Amino acid sequence: MDPRLTAFEQLLNIMDELREKCPWDKKQTIETLRYLTIEETYELSDAILEKDLEEVKKELGDLMMHIVFYAKVGSELNAFNMVDILQGINEKLIRRHPHIYGDVKVANADDVSQNWEKIKMGEGRTSVLSGVPNSLPAMIKAHRIQEKARGIGFDWEEPSHVWAKVLEEQQEMLDEVTDTTDHTKLEEEFGDYLFALVNYARFVGVNPEDALERGNRKFIRRFQFIEEKAKASGKQMHEMTLAEMDAFWNQAKVEERL
Repeated sequence: MDPRLTAFEQLLNIMDELREKCPWDKKQTIETLRYLTIEETYELSDAILEKDLEEVKKELGDLMMHIVFYAKVGSELNAFNMVDILQGINEKLIRRHPHIYGDVKVANADDVSQNWEKIKMGEGRTSVLSGVPNSLPAMIKAHRIQEKARGIGFDWEEPSHVWAKVLEEQQEMLDEVTDTTDHTKLEEEFGDYLFALVNYARFVGVNPEDALERGNRKFIRRFQFIEEKAKASGKQMHEMTLAEMDAFWNQAKVEERL
């Protein structure tokens, strides 16, 4: 027997036992699992950014357990079960890959994306953007909106054009900083500027969410270096001058390159 099927069957059997015998597992609902699933997804994201493949494997196991858990609860509610879930995704993948399972011809990945969006619209979607969850974090949401628009051909042609838009939005934002006290308008222009930056990142092949998170981690690493140096010198950070902190910051940058 295929070891993948054997392992999956064992997980299904374990979930049946846990749901029947474990007090914690017995009381869970789809709603109570939701925030735990979100947490597990972010833990997977952390492992991916750290390039820790062993941890990626573990976190994928946790997410797989959650999928099996939802399927178990769904079957108890007579709403859906694991067969329904798997058949649904199988049918969707076949339907949305006519270049593999049909006679559609594609030249590249962009063609695949455009076909994907056309097929989704044919499935009853009223908008190309309706598949972007409202609750996504704003940075990821902007990126997905732009990818969706690109999927039907609504996109810039050259990176230079996108960068010109970034500079245009930057100037409009700076004009608001200088010329107005209307905070709502300033926030709007700043949002347009960020949206344009996300668009440029996408155009040059950078995932803006990953890039910002790497920037966050870099700042944390260097800031904690300053904290350690301050402690070693017998000072609290609030007792240090900005010049002293900058010196340690630059030292952290040098040591990162070694």
